[in-house]
Amino acid sequence: MSRRMMKTKVEEKFSEFFEKWFVQLEEYLQQLLTLSNLETTMIQSEPELQAMVSRVTAHVKAYYTTKWAAAHDDVLAFFSPVWLSPLENAYLWVTDWKPSSVFRLIESLRMSHVSKMKYLTEPQRKDIEELRVKIRLEEEKVEREMERQQVAMANRRMVELARLASGGVTAGALAGHVEGLVEVALKGILCGLERMMKAADCVRLKAIKGVLELLTPMQRVDFLTAICMLQVQLRQVGKEKLSTLLAR
Repeated sequence: MSRRMMKTKVEEKFSEFFEKWFVQLEEYLQQLLTLSNLETTMIQSEPELQAMVSRVTAHVKAYYTTKWAAAHDDVLAFFSPVWLSPLENAYLWVTDWKPSSVFRLIESLRMSHVSKMKYLTEPQRKDIEELRVKIRLEEEKVEREMERQQVAMANRRMVELARLASGGVTAGALAGHVEGLVEVALKGILCGLERMMKAADCVRLKAIKGVLELLTPMQRVDFLTAICMLQVQLRQVGKEKLSTLLAR
């Protein structure tokens, strides 16, 4: 499988940021794993646990802040990110992970005998289920907007281009009209994609924030540990697979 070698300035700059950001994420994962250890947590106070949670969530927010700034210059880079492996790209939903996957992760943690998530109370489970429904509705809203943009774009611009081509316009004038339409159409597409990407990212952040608000400090540590672990493992496997393919 070939990978595009030349990167745009945005791709190059964000790739550098992402590598550094991911190294820090791996460091936070090790700290989270230490806190998740039963013997260690016996001596941890709630403020210490919350401080760790705050550092990780701030790291996540920094990622999206940087992402949004870069996407304003080149949003297309985030719909086919060169800094991710093909395996990581295969799991993307509007440029990143799907928000509802958080709730499947919680269910898996509830089944684990070592996770504090197995001690979720009935009120916690009820609140998490209500949040899951809200997040799914938000996902559907983003998906409907994506479909609306695609349909509207195909209908309006293609019809107008066809009208110009068959309306007796001279070759030079037609070229000018077409170029103008393409420019307007492209600007509309990019603005729409940027808007949808940010909307999807906001749903992702809302899912994480919403779940964290319903958990105890130790459950928050377990939850963030699982999220970071999945991301790190997916990246490791994806890079290994890519290396194997390139070596053939």
